[in-house]
Amino acid sequence: MAHHEAGHAVASWYLKNVDSLVKVSIILRGKSLGAAWYLPEERQIITKSQFLDQICAALGGRAGEDIIFNEISSGALDDLEKVTKQAYNMVAYFFLDEEVGPISFYDSTGEYGRLLSKPHSESMGKLIDTEVLNLITTQYQRAKNILTKHKDELEELAQLLLKNEVANKEDLEQVLGKRKATELLQSED
Repeated sequence: MAHHEAGHAVASWYLKNVDSLVKVSIILRGKSLGAAWYLPEERQIITKSQFLDQICAALGGRAGEDIIFNEISSGALDDLEKVTKQAYNMVAYFFLDEEVGPISFYDSTGEYGRLLSKPHSESMGKLIDTEVLNLITTQYQRAKNILTKHKDELEELAQLLLKNEVANKEDLEQVLGKRKATELLQSED
C-alpha cells in the first residue's frame, strides 16, 4: 500500500493540472487502504488537460505497484472506477475526444437513462469504448513514465510511509523538492 500511495503522490507532484498535495497516509480508514489529500482549487469547468492529468495521477498508484513489484493488485479498484467514469464523461459527454467528434450523449432530461442506453449506434458505442480504453491506457503509460523517471523518490516516499504511516507537505517537499508547477510539469508529458 505504501508504494501505491507513493505512486499517487509522486505522479501528482509532477503534473501541472493536479491540485496541491498536502498529505499522504497508509492508515486504514473504513474501506480505504490509504489516501492522498489534495487542496482543491475551485473550478467551474475542467479542461481536457486537467482531466488527463487527474486520470494520470489516479493511475499513479497502480503504476507504482507495477514499477516496484512488476505486479499489480486489486488495490486500485476505486481508482479504476473513478478514471473509467471520468474517461467516459470526457468522450461521451463533454466532446473532448477528436475521434468521436462534436457530439454529446449527455441527457439532462433523463429521457435516455444511463450512458449504456443512450441514443447512439452500436458502432458509435464501440468507438466510444475504444477511445475510453485508449485514453486510460495512454494515461497509465504516462504515469509509469513519470514514476520510472522519479523511481528513487517513489521508493524514498514509500519507505517514509512504511516508517511513519503519514507524510505531510513538509515531508513531501523534503523527498520531492518544492513543487515547480509550470516549468517542470510541461516536460513530463
